Amino acid sequence: MTRFKNINGENIELTVAEELAKNTEELAYSNDAFNRALEQLRKDRNKLLAQTDYLALSDVTMSSAMTTYRQALRDITAGLDTVEKVEAKEFPTKP
Repeated sequence: MTRFKNINGENIELTVAEELAKNTEELAYSNDAFNRALEQLRKDRNKLLAQTDYLALSDVTMSSAMTTYRQALRDITAGLDTVEKVEAKEFPTKP
């Protein structure tokens, strides 16, 4: 497949070296898909944990349902080893 770069409105075919560099870059991006998916899952999980952090204060009694919910959030990344597993993971329901 021939690829082009656009310079000043003109499409110019990539050189062999540019094509190789582009392929290497795309492969590296593809190989890092799992880490990107896991990072997004962790960001979403951390946001949900932050919404209930006030319940963990010493002057608040946390219900066992909330304790279970927060533990399930912390454990959500356990056993994930593929992008498909990360994307299929569902967050527990907040009590």
